[in-house]
Amino acid sequence: MSEEKVVPFIEHLVELRKRLVVIVIAVVVGMGIAWNFSNDLLRFIEKPLTGATYLTEIKKTVYAKVKERAPALYAHYKLDQEVNAPQKNRPLNYSAPLEPFFMQCKISMLAGFILVLPIVFYQVWLFIAPGLTRRERRMVVPFVTAASVTFCIGALFFLIVIWPVIINFSLSYEAEGLQSWFNISAYVNFCLRLILVFGLIFELPVLTLLLARFGIVSYQLMAPKRKYALLASSIIAAFHADLITMFVIMIPMYLMYEISIWVALIFGKKKITVESEPPGQAA
Repeated sequence: MSEEKVVPFIEHLVELRKRLVVIVIAVVVGMGIAWNFSNDLLRFIEKPLTGATYLTEIKKTVYAKVKERAPALYAHYKLDQEVNAPQKNRPLNYSAPLEPFFMQCKISMLAGFILVLPIVFYQVWLFIAPGLTRRERRMVVPFVTAASVTFCIGALFFLIVIWPVIINFSLSYEAEGLQSWFNISAYVNFCLRLILVFGLIFELPVLTLLLARFGIVSYQLMAPKRKYALLASSIIAAFHADLITMFVIMIPMYLMYEISIWVALIFGKKKITVESEPPGQAA
């Protein structure tokens, strides 16, 4: 490798280290702030364990309609037992010393990371900015804002919509002689991993918008590759053990790809076509 190539490479590494140091410091500060409400966050992700979720309210509404229009069917399947089923107390359990403390650290770290997302994305932008034009560098505020907001939307979408579905499905297997016993590490790690996954999934349209504005990707490039996107979504989702989790990851991931296609169409760099003069018309 020539000296001319080595020097820029080392400069890139130095710049990368600088940006990573700033990100780590920001995450540590955010973690310190998030530590004060980490217990509240833990209680929030524990809520589906009681069985009282938006799914319960939907079920009660549907069963009320069944009782009104088909009382015989309502009585035959004893739906009143499900409607009036008491909430259960299913506490999380731990089996190793300091296990709850380490889980509190993980929750605080992720919450702190989300708190400082604008700083994280700004540092990413500063790293790639030297390779951009002056006009492209003006997109820093829209990029940082959109990337931070979409990550938070993805995380909230998972916690509010998807997480209760997963836990409700898991609790549906409870029966006489088969009761749930959730370990705090397995429960929290599973939840935090999926928060990150959904946050990153929702970043796809923002990344596509950025690449489309730079002319790197386009609608014509992405649209014919839908089947490959579906296959890639299935492969990525297949790394999760259970079928339900696989589908709740695969479907949003593919939907984000579809949204990204339309983002590329609407906001992509327009190609300027110059019509050639007909033969014999030149001056």
